[in-house]
Amino acid sequence: MLRDLNFSGLINQRFFHNFVPVPATNALQLGARTPDFELPDITNNRQIKLSDYQGKQPVILAFTRIFTEKHYCPLCFPHIKNINENYQRFTEKGVEVLMITSTDIRQSQQVVNDLSLQMPLLSDPNCRTFRAYNLGQALGAPLPAQFLLDQLGKLRFQHLFSFLNPNAEVDTLLNAIDTLL
Repeated sequence: MLRDLNFSGLINQRFFHNFVPVPATNALQLGARTPDFELPDITNNRQIKLSDYQGKQPVILAFTRIFTEKHYCPLCFPHIKNINENYQRFTEKGVEVLMITSTDIRQSQQVVNDLSLQMPLLSDPNCRTFRAYNLGQALGAPLPAQFLLDQLGKLRFQHLFSFLNPNAEVDTLLNAIDTLL
């Protein structure tokens, strides 16, 4: 029943800032460097700077939609779980997966706990990183996307949101890694 639904925390400043639909306009070219960022890793309680991976290992940036710690995007929730369940497959190939969400630190900590996340979950409540990558937005949150960066920090694969194919499947990402390696 509608009265049993709990929408607390859903309507906030971030929701209003991301409410109006804006399509992804990402124009990054394969082989280009992507914008650097520094965000808190909620899973491991540390700061992550993307450029720290350059010269060391490839990275997957998995931008995802989580509205609040209680409200997941129905298109992204299975993707988050699938990547988490396959996290070891990525690390065995020498690739780090950085999951990026627009939830705040408190909400993100609850997500880490509830889903037993193994991979780093980076909190970007101001959506600056989502905007730097021009990922677009709709209905209160930025849109998802996935990027594979080689160990030099250059873009080698990208998947932008569409309703027909909202997120790159784990096997698609692993195939992109195999092509890179």
